Amino acid sequence: MASLLHLRNRYDGNRQWIWVILGLIIVLAIWWGLAESLAIQRPLVEYTTELPSTEDQNSDDFSLNIDSIFVADSIALANATEFEKIYPLLPPPHHVVTAFGELRADDDILKNTWISIWRNLQGYFWAIFLALLIGFPIGLLPPVRALFSKQVDALRYLPITALTGLFILWFGVGDQMKIAFLAFGILVYLLPVVIQRINEVEDVYLKTVFTLGSTNWQMIRAVYFPSVLSKLMDDIRVLTAISWTYIIIAELLNREGGVGAMIWLNGKYGKVDKVFAWLLVIIAVGFLQDRLFVYLDKRLFPHKYYKTVFNGLKEVKIGFLVILASVMIFLLLSSFVPAIGALMLNLLYIILITGLIAILYGEFRFQSSYIK
Repeated sequence: MASLLHLRNRYDGNRQWIWVILGLIIVLAIWWGLAESLAIQRPLVEYTTELPSTEDQNSDDFSLNIDSIFVADSIALANATEFEKIYPLLPPPHHVVTAFGELRADDDILKNTWISIWRNLQGYFWAIFLALLIGFPIGLLPPVRALFSKQVDALRYLPITALTGLFILWFGVGDQMKIAFLAFGILVYLLPVVIQRINEVEDVYLKTVFTLGSTNWQMIRAVYFPSVLSKLMDDIRVLTAISWTYIIIAELLNREGGVGAMIWLNGKYGKVDKVFAWLLVIIAVGFLQDRLFVYLDKRLFPHKYYKTVFNGLKEVKIGFLVILASVMIFLLLSSFVPAIGALMLNLLYIILITGLIAILYGEFRFQSSYIK
């Protein structure tokens, strides 16, 4: 029997991909088996769809004709010789794959997916912005921490889904409510984490900058802020699944576009294959979002991954900071001064393209120096 010490070893390289593919095959086989076991045979019969008119009949004749139609349909159903297999509860994998064509034709998959992604990103922005804005004073100042730390910890026990009525009352049923609901759902988890990360900053760094004569602001900018953000990226990744849960709940309320609205509508009409296809879309977007956070973490905080400084990392970091800063300013202005926010939209596109060019240039330099 193998020791647990040796069982902790992880597969890597080609062996890892072999196991991944094998695991996927097993999952698909179980999925297909369950779908087939829950399938039912539906008889193929032609039902009478035209009811008799009541204009030329008395009530007794009309009742007799209705009963005759029901009897005829029942006999046709009992004598059916042709059947088709349907999957009312769980569609097989190949039905879900073919449903993506219907999502493109009927549900405008790209548009509705982007609506949910944009709402998700805005909710993330406000949650992170408020968590840092509120968390730093609580984490750094003992009087403020003594006053509010317990209340912040208590927020984690709030049943967020039970607050949808309050958010509708405060923000209406439009996008503003959905984004606020999502931001609050992330904030109640992220705020205590920010305070915890501030407490985890090592004293050796603080004593070093204090010895060098740094002011309080320099200490926050050079030690606290980078240290907290570098650790916070891992916490933000964990909240990806929670963010999509809350945005789907919010989109179910008035169903003005988005993945949640499409899932509700397709589920209402029993199109379970399309519902599963939309769920796969969420999984794919969540996975890509997680990979994006990993990439951002590697480029914004390269000291966590590399022992030497590579060319191009500075350009990539500047490009991302320009994009993040411009989006932050745009969202703030759009919220408080909508007219100015609308005027800045074209300028925002120019800044985004500029930041993207800087990222691509820096990434090219990094890959060239990293390979060497």
